[in-house]
Amino acid sequence: MSSRRSPGLSIVDAKTPAELVLEGPLTRDEVTGLCDDVRARLEDTGARVVVCDVAGLGPPGLTTVDLLARLQLTAKRSGGHIRLRDPSPALRALLDLVGLRFEMEGQPEQREPPFGVQEAVEPGDAPL
Repeated sequence: MSSRRSPGLSIVDAKTPAELVLEGPLTRDEVTGLCDDVRARLEDTGARVVVCDVAGLGPPGLTTVDLLARLQLTAKRSGGHIRLRDPSPALRALLDLVGLRFEMEGQPEQREPPFGVQEAVEPGDAPL
């Protein structure tokens, strides 16, 4: 017995990432509730990514770093991870300083030059 495939693309059930908007300033008391939110969003949606919009956090500090580290740990324990949306340059620098790596929206992929970078050599450039 054989079955015939229908023409066209197969239907894929794409899971859109859950979103969590973080607005600051945040206190240590709010961390547990936000971790519960991440866990619930991963379980309810079936997605493996929670996008955390961090544009409204304000100036970053160690409380922000602690929160993001705990959210990432909670997501990993639930089988997923978090992705940061709109992190400020100061937050990126602080995360780099403490050695925390997060997936961030809008970053060029690894080994891909950022927009506007030319790979060609200009005439008249000195050889290396």
